[in-house]
Amino acid sequence: MPKLSVIVPVYNTERQLAKCLNSLKDLEDIEIIVINDGSKDNSEKVIYEHMQDNMKYYSKPNTGIADTRNFGIEHATGDYILFVDSDDYIETDLLSKLNTYMQENIEVIKFKLQRVNENGKILEKVGGSVFEKQTGEDAFSKLYSTDVLLDSPCVYLFKRQYLLENNFKFKVGTYHEDFGLVPLIVIKAASVVSVDFYGYNYVQVEGSITRNKNYDKTVQKMKDAITQYDNMVAEIEHYPIGKTSKENIRIFYTNSIILKLNELKSEDQDFFIKEIKNRKMVQNIKIRNVKQLIKRIILSLNIKWYLKKR
Repeated sequence: MPKLSVIVPVYNTERQLAKCLNSLKDLEDIEIIVINDGSKDNSEKVIYEHMQDNMKYYSKPNTGIADTRNFGIEHATGDYILFVDSDDYIETDLLSKLNTYMQENIEVIKFKLQRVNENGKILEKVGGSVFEKQTGEDAFSKLYSTDVLLDSPCVYLFKRQYLLENNFKFKVGTYHEDFGLVPLIVIKAASVVSVDFYGYNYVQVEGSITRNKNYDKTVQKMKDAITQYDNMVAEIEHYPIGKTSKENIRIFYTNSIILKLNELKSEDQDFFIKEIKNRKMVQNIKIRNVKQLIKRIILSLNIKWYLKKR
C-alpha cells in the first residue's frame, strides 16, 4: 500500500487542533508532519498531548503557510502528500476511498469538500466534476469552469515525486498562494482523477489561517493574484500543453481575478481594473458560444457593470 504524508501547518489554532489531529490518528501507512509556524497560543501543548509514533513535529519561527507547506514537502517521505489545515479535519475513511488510485500511481487525485460549523454540522457540500483517469489537460478542461475549489490544495492527494520533479513550490510571502500553484500542478499532470467522495471538512471559524477578514489583506491578495497571473502566463509557455489548455488556464485566472473585484471598495476596483486592462485580460475570454460573446462584449465595455449584473 502506498504511503501517505499528511502535512499540517499550525498557527494559533489551539481550539480546533485536537479535532484535526484526532481525525488522522487511526489512519494506517501514513506519516503525520505537524509544523508549528510560530504559534503564540497553546497549539504546541495540544500537539504534544496528541503525539504518536507516526508523527513528526517541527517548530519554527512564523514564515507563513506557503513556506510551511514547502517545509512539509521537503521533510515528507511518503508516496503521496495531503495538506490539512490545522483548523479543519478529514473523514477517517479518506485513505481507504482513495487507495485504489494511489496504487495506480495517479499523479493528482481530487476529492470533495464540505463546509461544516465547529460542531460538525454540514453547512454545504461543495460539488464539482467527477471523472476517472484523465490527462491534466483534459481534467483541467472539466474543472476550470465548474469547480470552485480547483485551486485549493486541501482537496487533492499529490504524488510527491511529481511535485519534486517539477519543483512545484508555494510562493512564499504571498496570500492565496494556492491560486498561483495548484492550477499549474493540475494542468501539467500526466494523470488526474476526480472522486465523488466528501473527504475534507472545512470548518467555518473566524480568525483562522485562511479566513481572517481584513481589508488590507484583501487588497494585498488582489495584488498577489495579479502577480500570480503574470507568473502563470510566463510558466505555461514552457509547458508541453496544447493551445486550448493554455487558453483554458488563462480563462480560469481571468475569471477568478475579475470576481475578486467584488471584494474591493470602488476606488480599489478602479486601480485593479486598470491592471486588468493593461494586461488585456478580457481578451482571454474566448468566444466559443453566444453567452461568452455577450460576456466578453460587456467586460470590454464596463467591468463594474458586468459585476453588478451577473
